[in-house]
Amino acid sequence: MAIPYEQTGRRNQKARTREALVAAARELLATGATPTVEDAAAAAAVSRTTAYRYFPNQRALVVAAHPEVDRTSLLPDDPPDDPEERLALVVAAAARIVVDWEAQLRASLRLSLEPGQDPTGPVLRRGRVIGWIEDALAPLARTHPRLDRRSLAVAIRAATGIESFVWMVDVAGLPREKAVSTMQWTARALLRSAMCDGGPVRAVMEDQYGSTCCNVKL
Repeated sequence: MAIPYEQTGRRNQKARTREALVAAARELLATGATPTVEDAAAAAAVSRTTAYRYFPNQRALVVAAHPEVDRTSLLPDDPPDDPEERLALVVAAAARIVVDWEAQLRASLRLSLEPGQDPTGPVLRRGRVIGWIEDALAPLARTHPRLDRRSLAVAIRAATGIESFVWMVDVAGLPREKAVSTMQWTARALLRSAMCDGGPVRAVMEDQYGSTCCNVKL
């Protein structure tokens, strides 16, 4: 297996050069551009030849500039027990990431949609948000044990990610604040609907949660 260039000799200096290129790419992305390796090299005052040793193409550069949030949970240290409250906290935190990193996420989304790209490639395919949502839904294991929490988390992610945000802002013409509040409302509605009608489920048990459902108001 080939060893990445920055992991061979003078690692500290190479790490700084790589960080400078990534930082330059993120600054360019923030302006709405999708930088090439040459663009990042020029902005970081690094030679093109050197830059290509770190990033062989534009896709590799943009992937490196993609926001990394190394957290297993977006919940506070002492989270509430109520799944709706937990989900609201997670969706709000995830929405802040979307807004704060919008330009970078848009660039990653563009690259992931290019013809010929592997749909399971690294850009926008890490699945971290699904894990954060599943964490928020954990109390349902006790109250709604037959509910397929993974499928519910996927449904909520589909309605609250950068893809939905871009559609609401660019196509529906919503202000960003309205797009965020719509994603939060949608996440809450999906959760309440799942608790009410029992789906998505691993196996259906008719009316097991009927009394709870009657008290839910969308």
